[in-house]
Amino acid sequence: MSSLYSFPNVHQAYHAHVYYDADTEAEADVIYQTASASSLPIDLGRFHRKCVGPHPKWSFQIAFDKNAFDEVMAWLEDHRGDLTVFLHGVTGDDYVDHTDHVGWLGKSVALRLDIFKPKS
Repeated sequence: MSSLYSFPNVHQAYHAHVYYDADTEAEADVIYQTASASSLPIDLGRFHRKCVGPHPKWSFQIAFDKNAFDEVMAWLEDHRGDLTVFLHGVTGDDYVDHTDHVGWLGKSVALRLDIFKPKS
């Protein structure tokens, strides 16, 4: 199935990371609570008030599968406001997932990729 977004729906699973900081935490919390109360077919991760993994900003994760892709992407676009959302496929290769299988809603930011070891 093709997507309405420049990021193609070609993976079995996805993670979307909503980025925020101290100045936008309240806006992110509204998105988090709204997602939590929604009927979206998602798994909602923790609301981190620190940088986690390769993410250079505070974030929370929304996990979903390819069948929910269009619905979740449309929901994120409608609810993210000015916040950036980093999207990546989940294939089992973290380095490739965070470098080659990526998309952005909003302004992209550099990830801390040195935590990953590329698979040979």
